[in-house]
Amino acid sequence: MSAPVRAVVLAAGKGTRMKSARAKVLHQLCGRTMLWHVLRALRDAGVGEVIVVTNREVAPEVAAIAGDAGLGAVRAVLQEPQLGTGHAVQVALAQLAPREGSLLVVNGDMPLVESELIARTLAAREHALALVTARMPLPSSFGRIVRKDDAVERIVEARDATAGELELDEMNAGLYAFDEAKLRRAVAELKSDNAQGEYYLTDAVAHLRQHGERVVPVVAEDYRSVLGVNDRVELAQAAALLNGRLCEQHMRRGVSIADPATTYLEPDLTLEADATILPNTAIGRRSRVGAHAEIGPNSRLQNARIGAHAVVADSVVVDSEIGDFALVGPFAHVRGGSEVGTGVRVGNFVELKNAKLAPGVRAGHLSYLGDAQIGERTNVGAGTITCNYDGVAKHRTAVGKDAFIGSNSSLVAPLEIGDGALTGAGAVVIGDVAAGARVVGNPAKPLPKRVPGQRL
Repeated sequence: MSAPVRAVVLAAGKGTRMKSARAKVLHQLCGRTMLWHVLRALRDAGVGEVIVVTNREVAPEVAAIAGDAGLGAVRAVLQEPQLGTGHAVQVALAQLAPREGSLLVVNGDMPLVESELIARTLAAREHALALVTARMPLPSSFGRIVRKDDAVERIVEARDATAGELELDEMNAGLYAFDEAKLRRAVAELKSDNAQGEYYLTDAVAHLRQHGERVVPVVAEDYRSVLGVNDRVELAQAAALLNGRLCEQHMRRGVSIADPATTYLEPDLTLEADATILPNTAIGRRSRVGAHAEIGPNSRLQNARIGAHAVVADSVVVDSEIGDFALVGPFAHVRGGSEVGTGVRVGNFVELKNAKLAPGVRAGHLSYLGDAQIGERTNVGAGTITCNYDGVAKHRTAVGKDAFIGSNSSLVAPLEIGDGALTGAGAVVIGDVAAGARVVGNPAKPLPKRVPGQRL
């Protein structure tokens, strides 16, 4: 059984052009850091062992990012001082026991890189090195590829290139598959006699050629897939490209997205066929949307589970579940582990926090239901609130099935209201209400047993 493919991710740069206190690879696009996107692409390409060469800010985050990306065997090593990409690879190799086979090297600021391109690069490495190139618009700050006989002769960094070399439009993408043993020999002989006074990994190409080795170019079909991110403008551009890619994937699987330009998706979503996403909607954190559900417009889902045929309009659902055929919104906020059952109606300006609404419940207007359990078919009148906090602790409210909670009722927890009970408009309920009972007033008091045909 062959050993897992190794990879080195170069992620030590501070990214001064980002003008940020945060390290460059920790900036997010489509809900994940740049580093996450690179690690996910490596995972999907079958890479099993990764070393991230990084700085003191990024190092503590690597394990969590790698775990979220589905990669377990990831180590972070510090590059101090930071003396260039060649030096970064030297630092990584010092942590790896030598072995035969391929070793990938990839820049950590390439969030658009795809697993297919990584796999193709590994497959192309029959000799000392296969590296990815791309035809890019000029001018460009990428290193130029100098070819000879359809092979790569050398790479010239833009800072060190002549005027003629700057006219070349084939660029070095920053993704390499090396023969590990030959890479070790090459980086051991790197020198820093260049404009930056650094050790360039790209100089290893010239070293390999001088020793008679062949360097194979692997051309990226779309140069945008290997674009690096150096400032916030490029970050926004990369985010738009990645978001468009995600929207296209889901549309080709049967999801209707009315306007991809104003629909904002993250990786690892489950959107079932025939779901509809309306404009200005953001869906993230591994949310699930059932078949024939409609989300939006102007809605946000985070770690939300939306049932089949449900509708979420102009609303926010976070860390919560919406059942089949439920209607949420407009302007509702469902959060904190709430569960909305089948066919429930959660209407205008209703907020749920850690609330469980059984099938058939109606809460149509202007209510706050926090730390509450509402039974089947109960109607919650406009302006109802559960007073769940006493200044020290949170308490729960339990309402039975087929109850009727009048408008502007205040339910002071801890509290239980029985099946079929009724509270009058404006009631302040501070004690438990028995099944079938009616209470009114402030504080709420029981009314006599209802006579058939009598109105409250």
